[in-house]
Amino acid sequence: MENNKKPSLFLNFLKKYCENKLAILGLIVLIVIILLVIILPFFLRYTEAEIDALAFNAPPSSEHLLGGDDVGRDVLSRLIYGGRVSLFVGIISTFISVIIGIPLGVLAAYYRGYIESIIMRLADIFLSFPSIILILFLVSMFGPSIITVTVVIGVLGWPFFARLIYGNVLSVKEKDFVEGAIAIGEKNSRIVFKYILPNAIAPILIQITFRIAAAIILESSLSFLGMGVQPPAASWGNMLYSAQSITILTERPWMWLPPGIALIVTILSINFIGNGLRDALDPKTKIG
Repeated sequence: MENNKKPSLFLNFLKKYCENKLAILGLIVLIVIILLVIILPFFLRYTEAEIDALAFNAPPSSEHLLGGDDVGRDVLSRLIYGGRVSLFVGIISTFISVIIGIPLGVLAAYYRGYIESIIMRLADIFLSFPSIILILFLVSMFGPSIITVTVVIGVLGWPFFARLIYGNVLSVKEKDFVEGAIAIGEKNSRIVFKYILPNAIAPILIQITFRIAAAIILESSLSFLGMGVQPPAASWGNMLYSAQSITILTERPWMWLPPGIALIVTILSINFIGNGLRDALDPKTKIG
């Protein structure tokens, strides 16, 4: 007997995602990076702040695989601990933006009226300021730290998700199945969670990956400017910040190449994942 059942939406998504080789590569590389920054610190001989007099500007060796920095700290240890910080800031700040932006965007699109006006004008106010200037001001006011940088980037990122979900909800709200649910007297909460969000959330999932990458770059930029994660805590950005001198750039590449390569590989991996999600969730993309 022939099986005429159509594949589920998830299997269809999975098949389309797996056809994108770069997306698969990006996912594998990102998983490896996450596992390394979580597991390796338990096996490292040195912490991110521990100083070894013999590692002062030392080149890579069996004792210090990636050499030592200008303070005598192990570069490999700082690279791994710095990866923890950079990924933490990227993921948590994006999560903060999402949990603020999505509910506000849904409220504005679903209820319209004065609620829409207040939320959307508030988003416009946030977006009217140059983000890096506003972030620098807030970080300098509250003091640079991992938590401050994460919260500030997250809070200032909510208008992006609010405007995105706002447009999607407005579009889905006009569909027949939503109008039918409203006509039969379904509760607003049920309409939003059962009918609207499942059909409006796909672009958000795609943009989350790109925002994580953007937040990592922003944290690195702040740390490079000396306004992000502060020593002795390590991040890839402040590792690059400490390697600005011409002497280090030309004679001690082990101090800046590892964090630079780690940043590039991580950002590329996340962007490949985002591109894969975009292609897999696009209904116009065919499989087979």
